[in-house]
Amino acid sequence: MPRSPSSPAFWRSPLRGPRFTSVLGVVLLVGITVLFVTGLLSYAAYNPDLSPVNDKTPDKGLLGFYLFSWPTDPSWLYRLTQGTHVTLGITLIPVLLAKLWSVVPKLFALPPARSVAHALERLSLLLLVGGGLFEFTTGVLNVQLDYIFPGSFYPLHFYGAWVFFAAFLAHAVLKTPVALHNLRHLRDEHAAEDGELVSPDPAEPTVSRRGALGVVGGGSLLLLGTTAGRSFDGPLRETAVLAPHGGPEPGGGPGGFQINKTAAYAGISLMETGEEAWRLVVTGRDGRSVRLARPQLLRLALHSSALPIACVEGWSTSDQWWRGVRLRDLAALVGHDDPVDVLVESLQRHGAFRRAALRANQVADPRSLLALFVNGEDLTPDHGYPARVIVPAAPGVLNTKWVARMTFGDL
Repeated sequence: MPRSPSSPAFWRSPLRGPRFTSVLGVVLLVGITVLFVTGLLSYAAYNPDLSPVNDKTPDKGLLGFYLFSWPTDPSWLYRLTQGTHVTLGITLIPVLLAKLWSVVPKLFALPPARSVAHALERLSLLLLVGGGLFEFTTGVLNVQLDYIFPGSFYPLHFYGAWVFFAAFLAHAVLKTPVALHNLRHLRDEHAAEDGELVSPDPAEPTVSRRGALGVVGGGSLLLLGTTAGRSFDGPLRETAVLAPHGGPEPGGGPGGFQINKTAAYAGISLMETGEEAWRLVVTGRDGRSVRLARPQLLRLALHSSALPIACVEGWSTSDQWWRGVRLRDLAALVGHDDPVDVLVESLQRHGAFRRAALRANQVADPRSLLALFVNGEDLTPDHGYPARVIVPAAPGVLNTKWVARMTFGDL
């Protein structure tokens, strides 16, 4: 029996072959492309070129070439793109693992390079395997709130995505014609171009290739069914048993919908949010500034908006009814009749996005509020009492809670 993994006879599974690999490859070709595009959209939604406080990858250089002003319509845009990104990523895990298993003999094949094209293929394969495992692992850890990797998730996942997709694109250019050829000749595996995946001494099969693809597809459907529900409210959320924000709603009543950080976790004390202590400082043109207590905010014109909350971790809520002061009205209080950018600062003293910047188009939207109420009641402490920002289509971390200061002007 061959003992070296570089020997083709070492790998005896009868499942490996061009047909099995090509089917998985075509699924990943579509799925990973969608993942990459929705990931880029998520990065754009943070408005990283607006202000340094929003930019977690300041050395991105040309990798930020596509950035644009994130829109506010439709209000569920980020809920859709990021929910798709995270749910699809988890759903593709069985497909990715099966694909890696199907091509593992190639990682040990000798000689390392038979031609320039073969060398490029081997290099793209190494980067593809390493990049894919890194991206999917860090993504799952972020979704599960397990930050055991060194450094910040944002730059690790962002730069890793570009390396992975560059290798994926190179590999797709080299192998897509082969995969399509293999799919056109499904019944004649040995006539396919990529015959090195077929074992010269296969073991007895215990399952057919069709059955193996069914197991992979079943695993993906299981992950989809136990993850996707956190993008919905009500009974469907309880099916998301593999997600931290799945299961029953965290409480009842008007404030009984999902949150990310509690007031206790953020170090917000009742003493600093009480009516006697809390003041909102609004600063604008030529240093004009006003200090507003909550009763003073309540005497301003109040408006209502039905908006969801959507988080980078993939969970979201359906529309909640928010009521408060329009951001553009607060800008007008300090001399900005035309909406401008705003820097929002929270009472939260530690952690990412305790300060966040919003673009002028987000301030201008009549649905963008400094919310004081939700679903007909005062905000709860965990939902940002005494006041929080809510903006259509913005990632959850830009909807700052426990707002203490707002500075309007060009950023």
